[in-house]
Amino acid sequence: MTRDLEHVRNWIFDLDNTLYPPQARLFDQIETRMAAFVARELGLSQSDANALRRDYWSTYGTTLKGLMINHGVDPTAFLNEVHDISMAALVPDPQLANHIDALPGRKLVFTNGDRAYARKVLAARGLSDVLVEIYGVEEVRYIPKPEAAAYDHFLEQTQLDPATSAMFEDDPRNLHVPHERCMRTILVGPEHPALPHLHHQTSDLTGFLSRLLSQGFTSPAAAPDSIV
Repeated sequence: MTRDLEHVRNWIFDLDNTLYPPQARLFDQIETRMAAFVARELGLSQSDANALRRDYWSTYGTTLKGLMINHGVDPTAFLNEVHDISMAALVPDPQLANHIDALPGRKLVFTNGDRAYARKVLAARGLSDVLVEIYGVEEVRYIPKPEAAAYDHFLEQTQLDPATSAMFEDDPRNLHVPHERCMRTILVGPEHPALPHLHHQTSDLTGFLSRLLSQGFTSPAAAPDSIV
């Protein structure tokens, strides 16, 4: 595994169900609030609102993109409302924080959520000090992953070299473009059938990074230009 990732100097992490376990079920809360928003704003029943939410997520990558395109919904109002959820299910993961901190180079979050929500999640997980570069959907003009333009805006803003970058994601759809841009890709979550754009898979991000670091990775302070 080390030889495959030894060139990486930019570590890009998705947020939801990647930097916390899906068992926390934050998205259950978010989906409930999305359906309520859609039902109220579009005058739909709860069941119809849920169906539309799922259809927009499948078609556009996010419910928000579908609402913006088809109904002119204000993204700030939507994001503020649907992300007003409890973080009680999240617990700090000091081991994960230590492993991310030990990776050589830059560590970034790139999420289809907004930056304010990402900061709340990172604080609840004890990751705020090791993941300070946060790029939310507002930073990429509300274009969501998996659209290629979202990644291109992200790369333009960060000035990252994709050939020395790795992307961690829980949704295999969102790793197609990183693969095309020559990033290494790591799917975080349940086992998925092997696909050419998935270089690695893990159901345990903390364990994956622990194994990676145990094979010779060192901190930037110890080895600024190379990995031992």
